[in-house]
Amino acid sequence: MKQRLFPVAILGVLLSGSVPANTQPSKNKISFSKNPIVAHRGAFKKNGLPENSIASLKHAIALKCTGTEFDIHMTADDSLVINHDPHYNKLTIEKTTYAELIKTPLSNGEKLPTLQEYTLAGLKNNRSTRLVFEIKPSGISKDRALQVTERVVSLVHRLGAAPMAVYISFDYDVCKKVKQLDPQAHVQYLNGDKSPEEIKADGLDGVDYHYSVFQKHPDWITQAKKNNIALNAWTVNTVAEMDWLLANGFDFITTNEPELLAEQLKKTPASKGWKLTWSDEFNQNGLPDEHKWGYDVGGHGWGNKELQYYTKADSNNALVKNGKLFITALKQNHDKNTYTSARLITKGKGDWLYGRVEVSAKLPAGRGVWPAIWMLPTDWKYGGWPASGEIDIMENVGYNPDTVFSSVHTKSFNHVIGTQKTKGLFLKDAGSNFHLYAMEWNRNRIDFFVDDQLFFSFRNTGKGFKEWPFDQRFHLLLNIAIGGNWGGLKGVDAQLDKAVMEVDYVRVFQK
Repeated sequence: MKQRLFPVAILGVLLSGSVPANTQPSKNKISFSKNPIVAHRGAFKKNGLPENSIASLKHAIALKCTGTEFDIHMTADDSLVINHDPHYNKLTIEKTTYAELIKTPLSNGEKLPTLQEYTLAGLKNNRSTRLVFEIKPSGISKDRALQVTERVVSLVHRLGAAPMAVYISFDYDVCKKVKQLDPQAHVQYLNGDKSPEEIKADGLDGVDYHYSVFQKHPDWITQAKKNNIALNAWTVNTVAEMDWLLANGFDFITTNEPELLAEQLKKTPASKGWKLTWSDEFNQNGLPDEHKWGYDVGGHGWGNKELQYYTKADSNNALVKNGKLFITALKQNHDKNTYTSARLITKGKGDWLYGRVEVSAKLPAGRGVWPAIWMLPTDWKYGGWPASGEIDIMENVGYNPDTVFSSVHTKSFNHVIGTQKTKGLFLKDAGSNFHLYAMEWNRNRIDFFVDDQLFFSFRNTGKGFKEWPFDQRFHLLLNIAIGGNWGGLKGVDAQLDKAVMEVDYVRVFQK
């Protein structure tokens, strides 16, 4: 039969219908889980449950995800059903009756659930997991999509689910219709083509975009936070994607891997009180971002008899491509030097007093290479090197490729006088895989990590700047040197024509 469209005034009467006491949540009893995990189509993957099944819904609630998402369609006979795709068992849902659809059960024996059955199951014994109603656009007409929207909002209120509900849709008119029907509803838009400021202007509550949209528009993250627009990203299934979103403080992360995300939450810097203050994810192709990076330029050996000339803004030596920064040393004559390379330095707000620095990198190979991830003072408070200090987060030399080193240099502790504080860590695949090189620095100590393994610490002795000059701002440097006192200790391979360090991201956190 043809479904009637209810004006808002009439809908308000419908919303006041009675609800069984054991299903209607009391607002003062709801305490949503304080994690960002939204189970995409329920928590289905790890245990092999059908997507959008009641079993996957119950598992998401048992995991105490902050939300569980499900997808709503309307059948040819106006039944609201849950299924991700517009087709079920090769039948177009909008053109098929519910009786025909349920002839084929889900893989666990459940029948295709109706929205009412699904919502009631989601309310049962649940006071911590949001029910995320995704209203699918109609393949038949816009009017039909708005008709579905009215019916969904009506059912949510009739079942007493409004305090637990979040609405999402790729159809912007559907999102605005939900707000018209229920101004108190929390509504997020999915399509990724509107800025947070546009979302706020239209009275919606959140942006729920594919994570790549935020990588292309990193300013939208700041814009959303400034405008109190909820940040959500889908569908996030890898550790790298999860870590980036967690570092950037997303409110919600929609995933097929809720268990994996829960494990990553325990490891994230945010869980230890760190807040991201500076980063580069290298998502814009071309030269490194000129607002974040400058260059040390020249070929004078840099005090170490190095062989390279560091160039400025030369894409042969520093280039961002496909989400990575490539620092490349090339065998080519420049002035009196036999190699060119790049030495990038953070600029603008790219210096810090205390914090956690993370650099994910894959190191170059070849006898004679000397890559480094390190820090120097911005103001040289105590005079020239080494009095004002140096922090080496990671150094490696090509003749010893399977060991990385972390060090500090001060007036009292440096290699020139044989007192340098340093330690090496065996890392057999530093040149073939990315590893996370990190440093945590506070007023009492500096800790060095590889892949979150703490392997070296330097403590403040309290004896003054000669031993601890690390009470001033430092900036970050990334470079490949060739040869030099250490890198060239066993010579430079005559066949070394090219060496590349790849950097996946740089993140700086502070407390």
